[in-house]
Amino acid sequence: MSRVVVTGRIPDTAIEKLRAEHEVDAWSGPESIRRDELLRRVAGADAIVSLLTERVDAELLDAAGPQLKVVANVAVGYDNIDVPACVERGVVATNTPGVLTDATADIAFGLILMATRRLAEGERLIRSGQAWKWGMFFLLGSSLQGKTLGVVGMGGIGQATARRAKAFGMEIVYQSRSELDPTIAAELDARRVDLEELLSVSDVVSLHCPYGPATHHLIGAEQLATMKSSAFLVNTARGPIVDEDALATALREGSIAGAGLDVYEHEPRVHPGLLGLDNVALLPHLGSATVETRTAMAMLAADNALAVLSGERPPAAIS
Repeated sequence: MSRVVVTGRIPDTAIEKLRAEHEVDAWSGPESIRRDELLRRVAGADAIVSLLTERVDAELLDAAGPQLKVVANVAVGYDNIDVPACVERGVVATNTPGVLTDATADIAFGLILMATRRLAEGERLIRSGQAWKWGMFFLLGSSLQGKTLGVVGMGGIGQATARRAKAFGMEIVYQSRSELDPTIAAELDARRVDLEELLSVSDVVSLHCPYGPATHHLIGAEQLATMKSSAFLVNTARGPIVDEDALATALREGSIAGAGLDVYEHEPRVHPGLLGLDNVALLPHLGSATVETRTAMAMLAADNALAVLSGERPPAAIS
């Protein structure tokens, strides 16, 4: 029987699945586990089931010890994991792709609607108790029909967001490392362009690329200046893809019309320059936040860990 350390709260069904075969030490506190406590708990672990709030680096891997076989991340993104350090130590790293595609695409499109139709602004107005009445020019937003969605990163979530946009009558352009499968490209009538063209022609830019050194501040002052003054930026990928200083300035000065964010550069802290702006919709990282999706993510992470501990290839290996 192996020892599995779970670094944060996950659905009980996944814990029970792990406990059916192995000893499980699961953190159940209401707050994220402290770093010193985490380093202590992982000592002697054969498997670590991690959340994106925990940094899995050389220090943590060494604290676990040479018997560690797998780090199973309960997320599709894995910028919290030092993958080369895992490879160097012979530790398999895994993630949870696919199961959160639709939930995150729903949030992306929800943010598109919130930003373009000023829904968050209207909701705040009602709750504030301010007097209001219907008028021809009251809280006018922007329609989506006939407009262009630019998708940066055309993986599963990008494609699912594009399908939603297509149903709303939008045209699709995309920037990605590789061409779409011809069948999917035909279904979406999507055209591949470089980032500069995407930014210049899109009415809404939605970010779905992975985060890493190559995409750090991919969207900065220069890129925001390339966008239409009537355009909107939506980010449901990772916060540091966007330079929030530059975004706050662009929104304040009207260089772009608005934005919708579910992730932040220094999460959970939100850039103070964004908080007072009406033309940005802000959500607290809700991309995968449905009961069904979080359960599926935890179960896939458990399957990944169990497979490696059994000497089998996991369903979703990173390394």
